[in-house]
Amino acid sequence: MDAAGLRALQAPIKERYKADPKAGLITLRAKGTLDDANIACKVETGRALAIAGLHPATGGSGLELCSGDMLLEALVACAGVTLKAVATAIDIALKSGKVSAEGDLDFRGTLGVAKDAPVGFAQIRLRFDIDSDAPQEKLDQLLKLTERYCVVYQTIRSGPPVAISMQRV
Repeated sequence: MDAAGLRALQAPIKERYKADPKAGLITLRAKGTLDDANIACKVETGRALAIAGLHPATGGSGLELCSGDMLLEALVACAGVTLKAVATAIDIALKSGKVSAEGDLDFRGTLGVAKDAPVGFAQIRLRFDIDSDAPQEKLDQLLKLTERYCVVYQTIRSGPPVAISMQRV
């Protein structure tokens, strides 16, 4: 797809959202079912069933998906798609590219071993390795716009309020 094709595809969507701002407000959902036999949660991904379990550093077998890994994978996926869309929109030819994310965790916090150890990622690093003949200023613009428009990156970075509740069924 080229920039003109992307603009043509998105133009009616953008117009609809300009005319009716509420049309742009979408609620995404994820659902999972607690595993009856194991410490695991079966997550419906829309394409397949993903089974998440404990990371080996907390006693998991390593056979199930780690939710921390899934978070980084979601970041890589979103950042990669965003970078590709932005590159297309601003006419930057990419010969190839790789996206990687890594994050630092202290599992002492997750296991309650050390009260001063944080629960969650202490730092996340997102990196793009790009092969392109575009001038550096265009690549700088590409990175800036990717950062601005990547939903998962902005969500992690901004830390929106999250509500939690429990109810009996």
